[in-house]
Amino acid sequence: MERKGFATAVNCIDGRVQIPVIQWTRDHFAVEWVDLITEPGADKVVAQGLPGRIDAIKQKVSLSVTRHDSHVVAIAGHHDCLANPVTEKEHHEYIKQSVQRIASWSLPIRVVGLWVNERWEVEALLDTGW
Repeated sequence: MERKGFATAVNCIDGRVQIPVIQWTRDHFAVEWVDLITEPGADKVVAQGLPGRIDAIKQKVSLSVTRHDSHVVAIAGHHDCLANPVTEKEHHEYIKQSVQRIASWSLPIRVVGLWVNERWEVEALLDTGW
């Protein structure tokens, strides 16, 4: 499979989740590169639209979309998150809310919500392209 172009991932700063999210995104969207936007507890930050922090994330996503022509934005939450220590069910809700928030930014993108489980495997929870 030929990989081409960019995707964007909004992810937690936790180093354990970077490679699984990058690899999953590359494999599922046949992209060569994944721009990373990291934030502690990213799923909660985006879902709740925390002032200041959400504006910075939106600006970075917009830059990736406009300058790297990214057509896919993944938002990820993960098991054992120190910045957002809630249940898996609560993470899933945050991720779904985050997908809706990012989709509301009116960018020409597909948005996918990802969960990284306790085995560091990525599961797709929601995809605006489905």
